[in-house]
Amino acid sequence: MYSSIASARSSTVYRMTFGLVEAVDPEALQKALDNVMVRFPYFNVTLRRGFFWHYYEHSENRPRVERESHYPCKAIRQKKGVFPFRILYYGRYIHLEMSHTICDGYGGIAFMKPLIVEYFKIKEGIVCAPEQGCIALDAPVDPQEYEDAFKRIYQKRVPPPAKGEKAYHFPFELLDKGQYLLVTGKSPAKQVVALAKAHKCTVTQFITALYFDSIQSYILGQSKRKRSKYGRTRAKIAVNVPVDLRAFFPSKTLRNFFISLNPCIDLELGEYSLEELITFIKGYMELYINDKNISRYVSRNVRNEQLMVLRIIPLWVKRLLMPVIYKRYGERGYTSSVSNLGQVRLPEEIAARVESFEAFPPPSPGNKLKIVMASYGETMSISFGKTVRETDIEKIFFRKLRGLGVPVKIEGNQLNFYDVERR
Repeated sequence: MYSSIASARSSTVYRMTFGLVEAVDPEALQKALDNVMVRFPYFNVTLRRGFFWHYYEHSENRPRVERESHYPCKAIRQKKGVFPFRILYYGRYIHLEMSHTICDGYGGIAFMKPLIVEYFKIKEGIVCAPEQGCIALDAPVDPQEYEDAFKRIYQKRVPPPAKGEKAYHFPFELLDKGQYLLVTGKSPAKQVVALAKAHKCTVTQFITALYFDSIQSYILGQSKRKRSKYGRTRAKIAVNVPVDLRAFFPSKTLRNFFISLNPCIDLELGEYSLEELITFIKGYMELYINDKNISRYVSRNVRNEQLMVLRIIPLWVKRLLMPVIYKRYGERGYTSSVSNLGQVRLPEEIAARVESFEAFPPPSPGNKLKIVMASYGETMSISFGKTVRETDIEKIFFRKLRGLGVPVKIEGNQLNFYDVERR
């Protein structure tokens, strides 16, 4: 699906960024990448076009690091000789931009952390032991890293989940193709965790509830005429929440191995307080995150791939149909998304030379704003990726977070956003 829907507007490319304490050495970074590729042959591939499907083919070439010169998360061309990722540098930042066609956030981190460790080994001679979380680059490659874990846990007779209803979508005008804006709020991780604990929920549940509250506040702040423009769907807010299946079905796979849940509220039932939203999200997650329900989503994913009628359709037809199907049955069903990569850790010697870690979601024309959050050291980064210029939603969200006593420092590549710092 990802390779068939990829385009300039929907690149399927996400970004991860490590901010170092000093400027990046491009030569050391290239040597580190060359060494890491030997340990991760899974990524040493290029996407090819077959008659029925795209497929990955091993490449004898090596990717080259590049100085950043374009908008983030730019589409990666699908042709021979082009890798499904790029390593960029600019100033003191190292970026990994990875296509979702090959792996999820877990796989991206599993690839990027050894790259950073190897970079400092080459540049400063720092050697980390395996017990410190370092992957030995001379260790044999584990075949389980290539596993299609979905097929292993697939149960043939389990029915797929019910189809969701159409959800509210932000009425903002899209930026030009290829343009993508990032806004990150950085807060003390301990304070956010403490706030979640005070509400007896997880950080993911708390941030998701706060995001629901922010979207609700935006909608209710609009005029009645604007709110009723698209009928009842304007009242249904759904937020897509990816769930890493490795926590439930142990796997070392670097491939995509997650499902997405879509909690939804209906504003026609009335306005929700933050406490009500937290209770709702907690209950939803407890009800849906279990082996039985997860198996329904796995069933849908694998069964669609195995359908003979779909398998025999030529690739050129799939490339015409899949974006339409994805828009109709995928993004149509949710307003935005919230993804949590959790705590990212580096060996102690390396951590002192790395100031920050941030992650950003792939751009999308249907879901114009998305959130990815991650913690590094004492800082939690809550990052919006957006294909629109409007800043209403992020401002409401960060003001609500500040209103709960959590300081937020705003960074990003959208200059007109910074007036939120003064208000």
